[in-house]
Amino acid sequence: MQYKASSPEDYISQLPAERREPVSKLRAIIAENLPKGFEEQMTYGMPGFVVPHSIYPDGYHCDTKLPLPFISIASQKNFIALYHSGIYADTQIHDWFVGQYPKYVKTKLDMGKSCIRFKKMETIPYELIGELCRKMTVDEWINIYENNIKNR
Repeated sequence: MQYKASSPEDYISQLPAERREPVSKLRAIIAENLPKGFEEQMTYGMPGFVVPHSIYPDGYHCDTKLPLPFISIASQKNFIALYHSGIYADTQIHDWFVGQYPKYVKTKLDMGKSCIRFKKMETIPYELIGELCRKMTVDEWINIYENNIKNR
């Protein structure tokens, strides 16, 4: 679902009532647990955390005017999505997350390449998301991005 939002707060204010708290909580968990250097902003119409141009001037290879994306949150039609570029780019982090997920949630993991879908808001594993956020620094993300994604 597309929202015309100018800030993360504006985005959240436009969500259906039952989605505001889980999205706000996800946003807070991410902000509290990401290593220094990531910056919150609206990216692709959703709240996200990026590597700003002040740290990585090259920006995102698909559009260098954009900062390098890392994590985003979106309220989709049937679920809340967490997009984590590190899961897509680093098999160790991917495998760790897939292995840990059943320890926190009893339902099957619904995941794409970088998208983790939460259809039941009450089962979002906030503690696990916090751990996931601490797994990669800005420098590690830039290195993985440059070596595995940028020049494909």
